[in-house]
Amino acid sequence: MRHLCPGYTRRFLLGSAAATAGTMLVPKVWSAENAPTAPVAVARCLTYERSELLPTMQKMFADIGGLERIVKGKTVAIKINLTGAPRDRLGYLPAELAHWTHPAVIGTAVHLMGKAGAKRVRLLESAWNTADPIEEYMMEGGWDPATLLNAAPRVEMENTNWLGNAKKYSVLKPPNGGHMFKAYHLNHSYEDCDVFVSIAKLKDHATAGITLSMKNCFGITPCTIYGDGAPKDGPSDVPHGGRGSVIHAGKRQPAATAPAENDPNSPRDGGYRVPRVVADLVAARPIHLAIIDGIESMAGGEGPWIRGCVPVKPGILIAGTNCVTTDAVAAAAMGYDPMADRGKVPFETADSTLKLAEMHGVGTRDL
Repeated sequence: MRHLCPGYTRRFLLGSAAATAGTMLVPKVWSAENAPTAPVAVARCLTYERSELLPTMQKMFADIGGLERIVKGKTVAIKINLTGAPRDRLGYLPAELAHWTHPAVIGTAVHLMGKAGAKRVRLLESAWNTADPIEEYMMEGGWDPATLLNAAPRVEMENTNWLGNAKKYSVLKPPNGGHMFKAYHLNHSYEDCDVFVSIAKLKDHATAGITLSMKNCFGITPCTIYGDGAPKDGPSDVPHGGRGSVIHAGKRQPAATAPAENDPNSPRDGGYRVPRVVADLVAARPIHLAIIDGIESMAGGEGPWIRGCVPVKPGILIAGTNCVTTDAVAAAAMGYDPMADRGKVPFETADSTLKLAEMHGVGTRDL
């Protein structure tokens, strides 16, 4: 990761212009020239101290049109990033200073949404290999979930790695039949909301090149259906293992209650498959607000299980209402060209999630 590469970052910050998209017919394939866009806020923030974080995030949200117009009177679902197991550590760093989104960023966002009139805020994550409540998962990671549950008047949490508090899975469909699957079966929380928010970490990714607000949504697929241990004939009661067999490697199909992949002859390569699934998911479950925590992070991969990762302190926050545009700005802040395609950094061995989401008409990656 080349966080805040001076020349490239300076050029994109000085030359960027923001515009909102009007109503138009959606073509089968979009391009950078006609895909929608929206303003993106980038702010220097060196610490997670409330005295710095709160006014910084307040100004960022004001710069992109204000939170009230997005959340007032609505149920807001927030996908956070608690990737891996709570015991995973990069050296001796707490997870939130490396690969988890920091609770201060999450809590400040929830607090400001409450002040902006959100009716209800729900924190969502697919906790690794368990159906336990998210609160338990956070406590294992050394967090106090009460600080988040009390950040606004009505805050809830749900582990979305299984059926959870519902009788059936929701079926969400990407446009044009999807890149990888024509539909995805997800926990009800991703449908039972008015506003969907992705709070991500600014990180590299060993398979997809980068993981930002869009790749954060890879984790909304429940392992009871898309997991290594999911039964072939239907969802398991609780999740078992990760998504390596079904999504990364394509060694098997999801549980039969969900659609099989569109093309059984497609490459069995994670660099082909993972970006397509991510692009499908953000097209099927649109992100209304993307927030990227780049105050402290890690470079070289998405978690400490990737060899050679190192801690970094970019000292920035990024937010926007179009996830492709927001991730494009974040990629540029990391020193990468968001217009890069497979074979060029950071997509040396992967197709570009930015390009694939752009092809679905989600947003433009052209700064």
